[in-house]
Amino acid sequence: MNPSIRLSVATILFVLAAALLAAEAVNADASGLALQGYDPVAYFTEGAPRTGDPSISAVHDGATYRFASTANREAFRADPEAYLPAYGGYCAWAVGQGYTAAVDPEAWTVHENRLYLNFSPGVRRRFDRSIDESIAAADANWPGLAAEL
Repeated sequence: MNPSIRLSVATILFVLAAALLAAEAVNADASGLALQGYDPVAYFTEGAPRTGDPSISAVHDGATYRFASTANREAFRADPEAYLPAYGGYCAWAVGQGYTAAVDPEAWTVHENRLYLNFSPGVRRRFDRSIDESIAAADANWPGLAAEL
């Protein structure tokens, strides 16, 4: 095989592997619970965080998500990508800075139909002040960070 073709194939495989890892890197506790039990759909439908009911849950990419209602669970099951937080649920501002950090589910922003979580309300304000730049930096950093998790 031509060396330049071999290099191109290797590059494509590396990029695909990084993308798959990024899709699967989820900020969950030791039991696999994501979002500290908060309902990912409620951020969009209610405009506020709501604690999910342990009896109303769904598993996605190995993580368990809880929901405040069966309607929210069914909406999630129909299109999980529409409700999953960016960057696997890690602090969006931290990812933009090149590292991962825990989040406070009460420190959140929905921007252009995407949920972003942050470490604290103060960090959320910092993220929101330059949101487009913060997102661009986080988007660039996430594949590498996710591969390390």
